[in-house]
Amino acid sequence: MAQIDKVYSYLTENYDLNEPIFLSELKIPDMKSVSLRQQIKKLTEDGRLKRFDTGIYYLPRKSMFRFGSMLSPDDVIRKKYLVDDGCRCGYLSGMMFANQLGITTQVPVVYEVYTNKATTDYRDTTIGSQRVIIRRPYVEINDGNASILQFLDLMKEVRDIAEIDGTELTDRLVGYMKANDLSFDILKQYFPYYPDRLYRNMYEVGLLNGVVA
Repeated sequence: MAQIDKVYSYLTENYDLNEPIFLSELKIPDMKSVSLRQQIKKLTEDGRLKRFDTGIYYLPRKSMFRFGSMLSPDDVIRKKYLVDDGCRCGYLSGMMFANQLGITTQVPVVYEVYTNKATTDYRDTTIGSQRVIIRRPYVEINDGNASILQFLDLMKEVRDIAEIDGTELTDRLVGYMKANDLSFDILKQYFPYYPDRLYRNMYEVGLLNGVVA
């Protein structure tokens, strides 16, 4: 079997269609990295593989369009920063999460991500044409605390982001807490890791009063 076909066979056996493939993580038994990169380049040239961005490829799904299916930046961000070997290691924050909660109607143009994979407190980068801000979390993220930390990071800046206020904002936040089993006592254990404005913001939006623990 030619090397190019060996690489393609490995990719189709180990990756789904339109799943991000990171060249930096790709290793094929008994093949040197230089040779692997050469075969990836050839597969891209003959159309069996698509390049999304530097070092990021995917097996394209068949499409009615001549240029084929496109890889979503959301999928790349999820695999690169939010999940590691099936376990949560990150989450979306900022305007993106606030929009999902319905406390702002602004459509975010920047992805803000907290991830264990961050090597610095703050990094501004791009994935494809999408701007992404990468932040190091206050506490290591895992399956058990990801939703807690995500909510607390929002609360840290909720007064600057929210377009609603008063009881409408309080009800929306309390509703989210109840839907995700985030009691005040559960949140409180993480307060020491956050700046003082977190506690102040929670008081101002009414989450320190009348929230069932």
